[in-house]
Amino acid sequence: MTLINRTRIARLRTIGLTGLATTGAAAAALTLMPANAQAAEATQVHTATAATAAGDTGRTATQQGGKANNLDGWIKQSLQIMKAKGIPGSYEGLKRNIMRESGGNPTAQNNWDVNAKQGTPSKGLLQVIDPTFKAYHVAGTAQSVTDPVANITAAANYAAHRYGSIDNVNSAY
Repeated sequence: MTLINRTRIARLRTIGLTGLATTGAAAAALTLMPANAQAAEATQVHTATAATAAGDTGRTATQQGGKANNLDGWIKQSLQIMKAKGIPGSYEGLKRNIMRESGGNPTAQNNWDVNAKQGTPSKGLLQVIDPTFKAYHVAGTAQSVTDPVANITAAANYAAHRYGSIDNVNSAY
């Protein structure tokens, strides 16, 4: 091996280690997922990183019939509905769970976990399966599990019945 090749290899190792250190736990978590989930997750991470770098956190290209078209707006709209229906939860609790479950992507779909293997993949901001969405759907929201406001309010309604509030959820639920 020539000196030039050794230098290149050393430089690549340094770049690789630096990249791992800067991406942190997200990169490590991706390595634990099946390959198809890694590809979907990598797209979400790239999109979220690009949006954050552009100063546009939580925004998507999706238009919601003149309603809020970003994460902040969807959460606030859901909180209004939740308050009217007596469903407990806070902005912080919703956002924390949304970021863990979908990274803020309203079209996220989990195609690799046990639910997906049984034919009912988790979908949307709070990764709700269709039977749970139907059982805990909140009147006055869309009938679509991937509608951001409907997904949030149904998930919060489910969490309220099972855990007392979405605020009490700190892991997959």
